[in-house]
Amino acid sequence: MTSLDKPPVVTTTVKWRFPAVHPEGQKFTAIAFGITLLMTIVSKVFFWPFLALTVWVAAFFRDPIRTTPVGDDLIVSPADGLVTLIERVPVPRELIGDLGEAPMVRVSVFMSVFDVHINRAPIAGTIRQVVYISGKFLNADLDKASEENERQHFVVEGFDGRRVGFTQIAGLVARRIVAFAKIGDIVAAGQRVGLIRFGSRVDVYLPEGYAPQVALGQRAVAGETVLARFGAERITGVAQ
Repeated sequence: MTSLDKPPVVTTTVKWRFPAVHPEGQKFTAIAFGITLLMTIVSKVFFWPFLALTVWVAAFFRDPIRTTPVGDDLIVSPADGLVTLIERVPVPRELIGDLGEAPMVRVSVFMSVFDVHINRAPIAGTIRQVVYISGKFLNADLDKASEENERQHFVVEGFDGRRVGFTQIAGLVARRIVAFAKIGDIVAAGQRVGLIRFGSRVDVYLPEGYAPQVALGQRAVAGETVLARFGAERITGVAQ
């Protein structure tokens, strides 16, 4: 066995680090801190409440490092949050041209204002579609939010030709959907593709042959939790 045939030797350790604030949120954190200083001038009583608000804004835009499972048969969660819906539904009319007309299993992940709001690609591949649609700002936990709320669709075509659609949905508090990726971009599984400010939901449409690997009520972690696996049996039930 030559030195090239030997397994790699780990020469360093992985250490925890405090999550950085995403550039998209740095200006909001600076604004909150500026307000804190101004209110402190008015009265020192306001310092701690507004400092807490500044810390919350910074935490909302935190951008932790994620380790994405490797596997061509996997679809990982594009969002942090609670798995609230798993059901077979009609394909959104805006995506019929990319995903077909047959109903697909949709897995919905609800993000509260305390979750990380950076959204990540569920598979590796090429961004084939990005569609923004204006709409209402209903509670994102409602099923009809998929059709009535402001939203943004993505379609990623994997290197095997399968296509996965996912949708960023604005919520009751959310007022801004941001896309980092555009049509034609090649993305890795778990790569950052966008965010939604201040509470929202992400729907993932599973291609035929993929079975959900999460339960209702389970917490999903963007870029790490396996939402679905090709050729596997479906996991059913409710998280306890």
